Amino acid sequence: MLSPASPLAAAPSEREAQARLDALGEEILAASGRLSTTREARDEASEALREVETALAETHRRLDALQAERRALNDEIADLEARRERLADERREQLESLEVQLEAFYRLGLTPQLKLLLNQDDPARLDRLQHYLNRLARARHERLDRLERLESELDDTRQALAERGERLEAVTATLAERSATLAEQSAERTALVATLDERFASEQSRLATLAQDRAHAERTLREVQERLASLERPPPSTAIEETRGELPWPVQGTIASSFRNGEGVHLNGLVIRAAEGTPVTAVHPGRVVFADWMRGFGNLLIVDHGDRVMTLHAHLQRFSAGVGSAVSRGDALGAVGASGGQGQPGLYFEVRRNGQPIDPRGWIASRP
Repeated sequence: MLSPASPLAAAPSEREAQARLDALGEEILAASGRLSTTREARDEASEALREVETALAETHRRLDALQAERRALNDEIADLEARRERLADERREQLESLEVQLEAFYRLGLTPQLKLLLNQDDPARLDRLQHYLNRLARARHERLDRLERLESELDDTRQALAERGERLEAVTATLAERSATLAEQSAERTALVATLDERFASEQSRLATLAQDRAHAERTLREVQERLASLERPPPSTAIEETRGELPWPVQGTIASSFRNGEGVHLNGLVIRAAEGTPVTAVHPGRVVFADWMRGFGNLLIVDHGDRVMTLHAHLQRFSAGVGSAVSRGDALGAVGASGGQGQPGLYFEVRRNGQPIDPRGWIASRP
């Protein structure tokens, strides 16, 4: 009988857990679609901010995809250029060899077989010479066939290079258009943030607004937790409790505000300053259960790790993972941004257990 610790005994349960994860993704996606309250805005200005920051996230995502495609096309073109050079070199070698063979035939004359027969030399010698002539003829035909194949491969390579070149031009043009759109959207966002900041007649009104944002966020996060709890197949355990104090940082940077020392939605986590566009990664395996714009948080992504533990990643520039996606430790979730009307880029990171915020530094290995 297999021991419970045996790898063979553990395999079926691992497969079952993976099947549950895959099925859970569809349920989470449907549940997330019902969280309509996340899109509420206080006024027209904040609603406009939501729209432009959502559009900015999509533009950044598309730019990333286009730049990746351009890099891939450049690599393909470099490989094709190298292949074309190799084929051209081989073609030259084949032509040189064929030239040597033709010269040998020329020295023998136009009808070497007839000359051999008329000379009436030793039969053994005649047989050797005939064998040599046959080999020369076969080699010539092989060279000609190889040259024909090389010509065809060269034509195919030239055609592929032309097609990749045309696609590269199209991608470059689209990149330029997207970059111009990005500049326009960024300028529009800057103006909107300034408009939102002008609303605060005093520090008291600013703090009141931040308190409203936090209250709204708490309501929505409770709803996310309730949706997960009501799923027929709750998220399976990822043993996150066993990794407490050993988790990696989601991004390397400087802590701008710590747990219980921040303002508004930042009260319950850490604000980590980092350059805009810096990748944000998952600290532990889990499922993306939320990826959307939320008042106060901007572009917010939530990963559920099972065992009623969730991590929140806010103010993202863009998303790299969608709702329902399974993520592993170190997988890209998005990029550092300043969405949610922030004045400078950074990541807001929060850990929740049983719906309650806890200090992330009790879970993460060391200061970044």
